[in-house]
Amino acid sequence: MNNLTTPAARKKARELLLQSLYQWELAGQDIHTIEAHFYAEHNMDKVDRDYYRELLHGIPAIVDEVDKRYEPLLDRRLDELDPISKSILRIGCFEMSQRIDVPFKVVINEAVNLAKKYGPEDSQKYINAVMDKLAPRHRKDEVAAMRKANSASSQKPTKS
Repeated sequence: MNNLTTPAARKKARELLLQSLYQWELAGQDIHTIEAHFYAEHNMDKVDRDYYRELLHGIPAIVDEVDKRYEPLLDRRLDELDPISKSILRIGCFEMSQRIDVPFKVVINEAVNLAKKYGPEDSQKYINAVMDKLAPRHRKDEVAAMRKANSASSQKPTKS
């Protein structure tokens, strides 16, 4: 069976990843146990399984490093973040710093969408603000190129 790498399959991988990281954070279960449970309990046919697995194992492996990357951008202590928002920020930060093949705007958009669907009320605004500040720290050239392109397109003369 082939692994799906479509945007929809990647989105589903992020949703299951969020649930898995939430379970890891709250229950403290072993990642391999969580992974086995998710494969047994969820239909993984429409999921980018490789991506799910990479992030499920990758984030906990460097969780302290990941947390230190976005923690200075928070308006509160890390332990005051709700577990869903913390998991979303971990996914977004990991993607921003470790998966440069995923455009930074996609990383931000996917984090915001996860917050809209699973996070506390209005958490998408908070997630968006933190991720917007994080992007230039990890994707300086990509952010600068986008700003330059946006600036150039906004300065085009309009026909009267």
